[in-house]
Amino acid sequence: MLTLKHQILYAALLASTPVLAQGAQPGPHFGQPISAADLAPWDMTIEADGSGLPPGRGTARQGEAVYVAKCQACHGEKGAGGPNDALVGGIGSLAPGKMPVKTVGSYWPYATTLFDYVRRAMPFSESKSLNNDELYAVSAYILNLNGITRSDEILDSRLLPKVRMPNREGFIPFPRNPK
Repeated sequence: MLTLKHQILYAALLASTPVLAQGAQPGPHFGQPISAADLAPWDMTIEADGSGLPPGRGTARQGEAVYVAKCQACHGEKGAGGPNDALVGGIGSLAPGKMPVKTVGSYWPYATTLFDYVRRAMPFSESKSLNNDELYAVSAYILNLNGITRSDEILDSRLLPKVRMPNREGFIPFPRNPK
């Protein structure tokens, strides 16, 4: 037997439940299916081997201007940033017994991951606003600040995947489609 409190709650629940139209399926019915056209701007995966990289090119020298204009406000001068937004430093800090400093230079295993992340999410207030040349250039600049590439080194879809990151072997790879 339901208590009066439970009877009231049950009645309120029944009163707030919409009546389904004939043939309608029960369920949350959130939003609507995404169309291929709506999904296309986000369907831009870049793999570690460089698959999916767009055409374009840039150097660290070119990237410095992009960084100052679009990145420095959040990440600080020359990528110094704060504890959670530093892009530079920490190389060698992942060794046992040390306090790890996870930055692009110390932690990230692939340079293509940097390009992919910046392409999708940066600048924070204007994600996906950088063109391909700006993306290659700012990636080159951040890699150069970490001592990974030279300031005059050109990065493009052929060369970016060849950049050897200091922590490349620090992750255990797993196949996406195990056999």
